[in-house]
Amino acid sequence: MTVSSVPNIKLLIDGKLVESRTTQWRDVVNPATQEVLARVPFATAEEMNAAVASAKQAFKTWRKTPIGARARIFLKYQQLIRENIKDLAAILTAEQGKTLPDAEGDVFRGLEVVEHAASIGNLQLGELANNVAGGVDTFTLLQPLGVCAGITPFNFPAMIPLWMFPMAIATGNTFVLKPSEQDPMVTMRLAELALQAGVPAGVLNVIHGGVEAVNLICDHPDIKAVSFVGSTAVGTHVYNRATQNGKRAQCMMGAKNHAIVLPDANKQQTINSLLGAAFGAAGQRCMALPVVVLVGEAQSWVPELIEKSRSLSINAGVEAGTDVGPVVSRAALDRISGYIASGIEQGATLELDGRNPEVPGYPQGNFIGPTIFSGVTTDMSIYREEIFGPVLCVITADTFAEAIALINANPNGNGTALFTRSGAAARHFQEEIDIGQVGINVPIPVPVPLFSFSGSRASKLGDLGPYGKQVVQFYTQTKTVTERWFDEDEVVGSVNTTITLK
Repeated sequence: MTVSSVPNIKLLIDGKLVESRTTQWRDVVNPATQEVLARVPFATAEEMNAAVASAKQAFKTWRKTPIGARARIFLKYQQLIRENIKDLAAILTAEQGKTLPDAEGDVFRGLEVVEHAASIGNLQLGELANNVAGGVDTFTLLQPLGVCAGITPFNFPAMIPLWMFPMAIATGNTFVLKPSEQDPMVTMRLAELALQAGVPAGVLNVIHGGVEAVNLICDHPDIKAVSFVGSTAVGTHVYNRATQNGKRAQCMMGAKNHAIVLPDANKQQTINSLLGAAFGAAGQRCMALPVVVLVGEAQSWVPELIEKSRSLSINAGVEAGTDVGPVVSRAALDRISGYIASGIEQGATLELDGRNPEVPGYPQGNFIGPTIFSGVTTDMSIYREEIFGPVLCVITADTFAEAIALINANPNGNGTALFTRSGAAARHFQEEIDIGQVGINVPIPVPVPLFSFSGSRASKLGDLGPYGKQVVQFYTQTKTVTERWFDEDEVVGSVNTTITLK
């Protein structure tokens, strides 16, 4: 494909797909082949302001749209996503690199949130206290905030946008979405399907860009709340800048998730779970398991971890049977390779080196295979920093208590897992571990949308998580109404200058 024939990604403003007038563009590149799939614009300030203005205008009517009418749009939307899930996965794999089955999983986990959005009215109910004083009732209303915005990362370009705008819109807000500039194509297709489902003009807008777009979202006075998923550095910037401007903000950020393996765990099931969580999506998940802590006799499992990892297939995501696809970019590949080199330099033992694999038919792909280090200590860069690649660090502990203490000492708190057959050990673990999301024989404990994503500590800024019950509180303002009605012939005897209601 020649550059001149590469399509331009559009902006979505006021219900229309708009060609940007920017002079700044970025290529969307297939990470398995380096083919340029499209060009994404870095929207101008005028275009971004127009998107916000459209959302602000649409809010005037959308906020008064009946709950049932909003729900029916999302019932239609989930149907359209189901009907198009294969095509959505194909787009996602082409621009992001993950395998087709994993791409379908990406879309499906977002679809679950859309399904929940269709019934979110049940969670937007207020409370009533009758006769709190003489003839006085008090009740609460959960009302939408106005224009909300979302900033999403490259690693889940379908799921995470679907975490955000359906919940915001279903609760009566309007939305401005800024997807990752690295892989915006599937996000735009999801936006088109939302319009097809009946989302009115201006209720959902999509802009593209980099730092300028992020800062405009944080600064714009008409945006009332910002949701972010991405790196710790950017998330901290977004949270600080948005909240200083009086906005609500929720930022899901970096992680260094651990799994503890006790000797009584089912060996084969545990090894399969560990490797799937460590190397799935080429390790590009904030809920991946890049660290395993082997306790006691489980330390002897390392050779089997290595041998099983060798059997995983490294190939383009479109190829059948692929276990590990390419990472998203050349820059990511170089960063991960640099971490591997630092691990060797700092004294870890490189048990399995995934660098420079041969992938027939894809010589230009951003491939790196499963990589395993043993002898890792907590002062090494490969332990302290988020690699975001298919690199597994093996740490050993003599006791269960030592393993728990090691995890609790890590500043991050996104997710953790324990593998065991002991109910007593599991109960002790879930009580003592200071991590927001806990799996017991579940390697990636991301909750279904009936609950909320609950990462903690350095992995999260803001009190309320995305989707589920918590996000209804995030996207609504509680208004308390206290009222008294008098009978037509009732006369108040005297002026009441006290603070109490009688």
